[in-house]
Amino acid sequence: MRNFAVTMAYNGAAYHGFQRQDNGVTIQQTVEAAIKKLTGCEVGINGCSRTDAGVHANEFVFSVPIDSRIPCDGFVKGMNALLPTDIAILSCKETDSNFHARYSCKGKQYLYRIYTSEIRDVFSENTALHYPYTLNIPLMNEAAELLVGTHDFAAFCKAESLHLVKTTVRTVTEARVADNGKYTDIYVSGDGFLHNMVRIIAGTLIYISEGKRTAEDITAALETGDRERAGKTAPACGLYLNKVFY
Repeated sequence: MRNFAVTMAYNGAAYHGFQRQDNGVTIQQTVEAAIKKLTGCEVGINGCSRTDAGVHANEFVFSVPIDSRIPCDGFVKGMNALLPTDIAILSCKETDSNFHARYSCKGKQYLYRIYTSEIRDVFSENTALHYPYTLNIPLMNEAAELLVGTHDFAAFCKAESLHLVKTTVRTVTEARVADNGKYTDIYVSGDGFLHNMVRIIAGTLIYISEGKRTAEDITAALETGDRERAGKTAPACGLYLNKVFY
């Protein structure tokens, strides 16, 4: 049995997230079906993350034990011939049997993309949040710096998911806002993330720009876990898993 580490990218607009489920088409089941068609192997892939419905990935790693002699370059070419055009296999390498895309992961970087033109861009409708106002990027960056470090991020987690985790303490190593031409991009890196954590961070920083929240609100949210001190949950369309670190 061989163990592959595979990197892919996908536009998640048409999918009900990564993880296989009964009530909608997911990235996982689409990729597993393509692997079966290519190799004849019935497999279960192990993803590095469980992205939600409508969320995208510039770099998503999965590991898969596979009983096939197919070479890695043949796997990449064959999969890209079989997968729909909104999923692309970027690379494949054979790795140690102990490698697991999720449990071997040291950290991730997420990107939240905002399109700030007054007129909507029809070509980025499902891949960026259309926000037709000017954002105060310096003010947002000042607030984002408060998130860096090891904190209790309970206020930045979907309330219904709090009981699913042993701890809400996470370490954020990067939180910054960048002007990338027609987009304003929010980058958040860390050792792990709670459900909706980056989307709530994005929504909070937008509220900071609008004057609906202050730096003191972020500090209080981290200290008390009060969800009301953070901002709204930004829509899924702007969120990307951007990089995975091993």
